[in-house]
Amino acid sequence: MADLNALVDQLSELTVLEAAELSKLLEEKWGVSAAAAVAAAPAGGGGAAAPAEEEKTEFDVILTGDGGKKINVIKEVRALTGLGLTEAKTLVESAPKAVKEGVSKDEAAKVKAQLEAAGATVEVK
Repeated sequence: MADLNALVDQLSELTVLEAAELSKLLEEKWGVSAAAAVAAAPAGGGGAAAPAEEEKTEFDVILTGDGGKKINVIKEVRALTGLGLTEAKTLVESAPKAVKEGVSKDEAAKVKAQLEAAGATVEVK
């Protein structure tokens, strides 16, 4: 068996580029992906328990329709996004379309509530 302490010392001396290259070489040699190994690691210690899904932290707010109140929705889209009148009108008319992307859960809920108050139909993904 290899001297694990010596191996740890050798690995600690690697640069970031060398470590990345080592990772690629090991993936090729063993036929695995480092991302898959990391994702599978938490499941191993749980026994029969299913691995917990990673909680989503970024959400997209999708405008699905103007609900017949196009002008109010355009005004709200302009206020939320800072778009000009023409861009906001185009966004509303081309629904379903993302109004905000990659926002927190709280901000997504706030944006959804504001758009729905203006009469829009909204979806958060």
